[in-house]
Amino acid sequence: MGSKDLLYDKKDGIATITINRPKALNALNEETLPEFFSILEDAEKDKNVRVVVITGAGEKAFCAGLDLKTVTDITVIKAVETSRLGQKLTLAIEELGKPVIAAINGYALGGGLELAMACDIRIASENARIGQTEVNVGLIPGWGGTQRLPRLVGKGTAKELAFTGKMIDPKTAERIGLINMVVPPEKLRSTVEELSKTIMSKPPIALKLTKELINQSIETDQRTGLVHEAEAFGILSSTEDYKEGVSAFIEKRKPRYKGK
Repeated sequence: MGSKDLLYDKKDGIATITINRPKALNALNEETLPEFFSILEDAEKDKNVRVVVITGAGEKAFCAGLDLKTVTDITVIKAVETSRLGQKLTLAIEELGKPVIAAINGYALGGGLELAMACDIRIASENARIGQTEVNVGLIPGWGGTQRLPRLVGKGTAKELAFTGKMIDPKTAERIGLINMVVPPEKLRSTVEELSKTIMSKPPIALKLTKELINQSIETDQRTGLVHEAEAFGILSSTEDYKEGVSAFIEKRKPRYKGK
């Protein structure tokens, strides 16, 4: 699985998806979008995969969003379909039952930023440049940017970024809550791997339910969310992983979680 435009590697529990179109700043086109779904489905089903990492090839770009060269003569209907397809992709990332980390190694612009925002955690290189830039070509964010950006940084900051189409540096993105961590370029890979290993040391079912609850919290009133939280808490108390976690704590050893 994977192709020349989308590289897919699985090693030691980490599935890495690399957008491999560096000459196009790793922009996605009509061919790469459907393939992305197949890769995500494989990562979801593979029990050996515990964490998914999304990044871009080279050091210049994470992803520049949709390749505009492929949609110069687009119709209204086709534009709506393209937007919905991109939204479906970001939802698939957001709803994947495993933690997803964006390793932002360069430009994350337009749909590329929307792709990163759908991930659970965003780690950026100091060389990264980030922007919701669609307004610069007469468009609006079409892959979820108008919805996720204000949820991450607040309405005022989201409007500023979307209205101006400006690029910001990763330190600014970290300060406003758009990025979790900024690291030197040479430490991006090792930092992501270290974080992935930390996450992989935790029980998979607990991670899955935690992700679902946090995602739903934005759409759910607090009282309903608390009911769902209590139900998930009860479900986890019946798992083998919970029993293993308690035993390991009492015996002062590292737990060995199996996702059961």
